[in-house]
Amino acid sequence: MAHGSKLIAGRMSSGPRGAGLGLKLLIGAGALAYGVKEATYTVEGGQRAIIFNRIGGMQMDTVLAEGLHFRLPWFQYPIIYDIRARPRKISSLTGSKDLQMVNLTLRVLSRPLASNLPTLYQHLGMDYDERVLPSIVNEVLKSVVAKFNASQLITQRAQVSLLIRRELYERAKDFNIILDDVAITELSFSREYTAAVEAKQVAQQEAQRAQFYVEKAKQDQRQKIIQAEGEAQAAKMLGEAVTKNPGYLKLRKIRAAQNIAKTSPHSTVDVDNFVPDTRYCYKLRVDQTGG
Repeated sequence: MAHGSKLIAGRMSSGPRGAGLGLKLLIGAGALAYGVKEATYTVEGGQRAIIFNRIGGMQMDTVLAEGLHFRLPWFQYPIIYDIRARPRKISSLTGSKDLQMVNLTLRVLSRPLASNLPTLYQHLGMDYDERVLPSIVNEVLKSVVAKFNASQLITQRAQVSLLIRRELYERAKDFNIILDDVAITELSFSREYTAAVEAKQVAQQEAQRAQFYVEKAKQDQRQKIIQAEGEAQAAKMLGEAVTKNPGYLKLRKIRAAQNIAKTSPHSTVDVDNFVPDTRYCYKLRVDQTGG
């Protein structure tokens, strides 16, 4: 190379004729370098290239992988696609089965079907995701959400997400687009519905609290009835005991007075005028049966 440069320089310095020849060589070398540059291109990792021919149009059977490739300058030029999955968030406002408005946001990971890139370019161009994904997401969401009530969208969220994923995957495949993942990132309702749900929850809590108080009142009433029946039975038993054994009442008075004296040592009890509480009937009965 150095020898060639010296030769060109020598010819250019040997007079006008040599200068013209050297200039031609420089122009030829520049044209050759430009031609090589225009005739080659590189497809980077995660990309694919398709070829458009100015004479024959799109080469439908050609999808080029990563690496260095050649083309015919001016007649062929490459169209390079990024085939790596790209995330995209799409929101849609739709109605549920019970006519509640639902705001859903999906995160979609999409990529083009590499083997069908020529067809994809012919029908949708380079911005295929912008043209297709919003419309098919809205279409699928309206179809799926309309099958569920608002409450079911919350309680059966996993099933809703699965149906959306299946239908969206099949729909995107019609456009040569692959969906690697579809996930619900946000699910919200209108302010009116949210307020109604909160009011319903408060009403349910109030109803449960009222039911608790009703049950408690019933239980207290049953306890009072049982207590009254027990006291009546005790009075009856005491009356029978006194009728059968007059000295029994005197004995109960003495024992009751002794109990009071133990708890209140400074108090004075008139045994003759003391009337024992009928609540001691059960003890009386035990004492009576025990002799």
